[in-house]
Amino acid sequence: MPESKPKFEISATVMVLAAAVLAAAGVIAWLTWGPKPAPPAPAVLTAEAKQYLGQLHLKNVAMQAAEAYVGQRVVEITGDITNSGPRKIALIEVTCFFRNVEGQPIQRERVTVTGGRKGPLDPGATKPFRLAFDNLSPEWNQALPDLVIAQIQFE
Repeated sequence: MPESKPKFEISATVMVLAAAVLAAAGVIAWLTWGPKPAPPAPAVLTAEAKQYLGQLHLKNVAMQAAEAYVGQRVVEITGDITNSGPRKIALIEVTCFFRNVEGQPIQRERVTVTGGRKGPLDPGATKPFRLAFDNLSPEWNQALPDLVIAQIQFE
């Protein structure tokens, strides 16, 4: 009498569940490691904003370093920004240019000085600002970076 081999069968339900798990894993992998859209280009100063630059003044700019609670160094730049012009400003962004010991720019950081959660800057008003950086290049020369107004939006 010939020996019969046990028959191995996979039910349709198990195959459908396995296919669904594989499909979900594929979608998650594609969303995690797949192509990323290019970040939008930073806004540039309009002609109107360029004309207004002379009305904005950065004063009392200072820099200090502090240790964060996880042992990471945080560099803070503080100062005041004054709007001596007649217009209310909804947003001001600056680009901070960090340089190496040869004076070459090695890192740029664009940050909001006023606007958004910090509120607008009224005509004739002065507001303090605080910019914190925790990911600066080890090649940075430790000098105060150049702060250049990169964006102005009027209300």
